[in-house]
Amino acid sequence: MINRLLMLAPVAFTSVSLLTLPAHAQDVKLPPTMAFTAYDTGTSGFNIAVGVGKMLKDKYGTDVRVLPAGNDVARLAPLRAGRSMLAWMGTGVYFAQEGVFEFGVKEWGPQPLQMTLSTIDCNGLSVGVAKDAGVKEWKDFRGKRLGHVVGSPALNQNALAIIAYAGLTKNDVKIVEFASYGAMWKGIINNDADGGFASTVTGPARELENSPRGLVWPELPVADKEGWARVQKIGAFFQPHVTTCGAAISKPLNLATYPYPIATTYATQPSDQVYALTKAMIAGYDSYKDSAPGSSGLDVKRQTKQWVIPFHPGAVKALKEAGNWTDADEKFNNDLIKRQGILAAAWAAYGKANPPSDDKEFLAGWMKARADALKKANLPDGFEG
Repeated sequence: MINRLLMLAPVAFTSVSLLTLPAHAQDVKLPPTMAFTAYDTGTSGFNIAVGVGKMLKDKYGTDVRVLPAGNDVARLAPLRAGRSMLAWMGTGVYFAQEGVFEFGVKEWGPQPLQMTLSTIDCNGLSVGVAKDAGVKEWKDFRGKRLGHVVGSPALNQNALAIIAYAGLTKNDVKIVEFASYGAMWKGIINNDADGGFASTVTGPARELENSPRGLVWPELPVADKEGWARVQKIGAFFQPHVTTCGAAISKPLNLATYPYPIATTYATQPSDQVYALTKAMIAGYDSYKDSAPGSSGLDVKRQTKQWVIPFHPGAVKALKEAGNWTDADEKFNNDLIKRQGILAAAWAAYGKANPPSDDKEFLAGWMKARADALKKANLPDGFEG
């Protein structure tokens, strides 16, 4: 998988002479070259990473390569190996921290991943439904066909979290599997499924909107606290969001979102390096905020704090200097770092307890050991179902 990643042509930026750098850039010490990993070419995550990379070239003289990768493992492998500085991630960063799904295998386990900056913009993240399916509220989705993507637990978990708003589970719908995200949305257009998870600004959602089937986004009003508790039990990373842009958004809708993309690094990354990069992204915001849809969400004043992934200490220093960090943020962040420590200890203990060699049995045993460790620490599991 790593070899596939390295064969993909990265986007690179040529550095400028230090003599041409603005005076303020001398206050930030960045390496002469660095690499980012991101989602596939053309995705919003990739485009945002490219915009930030161009700013770093223009203002700080740093060469940046943006390496596209099709899944979370491929995005994180170069980061873990020290070959990239940031991975621009989605909810896969949470699954990696928790050591679940594709990260519950012997080669991975829970990862000590931490944030620098992330973005939430005008778009929402939810399940789009073909208009002709007659779904006005989520309770109407019972018995409908829900698209899943083989090998993409993040997409599938997200979809199940959304329908849980109405108390629905995978047993209440008909799961239709597709080979890829694009194939799933083509399937909805072709009447092979009725709904699938997406961002409201994704291209396939616009295609469905303009097709004979049409598109709707059933709302998730925040007033239904029990409904939102069910959503967050399956997808702890979701939060309510008033969505104002995207396909079939003619008026503000109460949907859901989470930070995407998330500029992610490892806890082991030196604090001074992470501080310098985070400070550069904060200082250079005006240069890239309009570079791609979603970039404006990287504004330091709009950061999502007290979420499910902790901020790196270097990023915390930069946020404090920018006046965007509180004592409550500090406590919450420290508690998340402690959670990562508990998961790491549970993984180490499980590895020493002669776990099964069979992959499925290994994962099942780990999930039980993980649940037991979190329960003992009086912390939520998040993956009971």
